[in-house]
Amino acid sequence: MIILVLLSSAGAAAAIYLVLDQRNSSDSGEAQQQTVELTPPVFTRIEPFTVNLADDRYGSRLLYTGITLRVGNEQSKTIIEEHMPQVRSRLLILLSGKQANELTSTEGKEELAQAIISRLNVPLTENQPPLDLREVLFTEFIVQ
Repeated sequence: MIILVLLSSAGAAAAIYLVLDQRNSSDSGEAQQQTVELTPPVFTRIEPFTVNLADDRYGSRLLYTGITLRVGNEQSKTIIEEHMPQVRSRLLILLSGKQANELTSTEGKEELAQAIISRLNVPLTENQPPLDLREVLFTEFIVQ
């Protein structure tokens, strides 16, 4: 009888130890996850502008758009802001070659976003470090 009580106590103690050990290891895992710093996104806004689109079967059409770029670091944001006239010129040239029917669908807007990233990844000046462009966000988009 005494042996049975001792074995039961030892089993209960082992179970309590395992439960507490799992709790401590999960707490330390959560602490490790919490130490990972969340970096806020970096955005740079391009003032809205109006562009004449390429003629289509309806004649001359207009695009009014506002664009925000999500970049990977402050250096890319600074480069874009310092060269904003060049950025806007590149965007105007790119957009003016589009037709309205290309831009009205979701797929057309996604293709346009990729084209903008490709166009802006061409260096703006000599010896410029590569830009870290992550995403093109259309904040305003009206085709008329």
